[in-house]
Amino acid sequence: MAVPKRKVSPSRRNMRRSHHALGPNAYVEDKDTGELRRPHHVDLKTGMYRGRQILTPKED
Repeated sequence: MAVPKRKVSPSRRNMRRSHHALGPNAYVEDKDTGELRRPHHVDLKTGMYRGRQILTPKED
């Protein structure tokens, strides 16, 4: 069985995990309303997705 010869230092361990950070969320401007929304998500204010009415719009 393979066993490490030396303990992995916290610095080296954290360097290995440097790519695990989450990136910022992507937002696109809606063509119809001009508001920011997540790509590939339903717009909850209008209920539209890819030009089709999916949900009934929320009443404010």
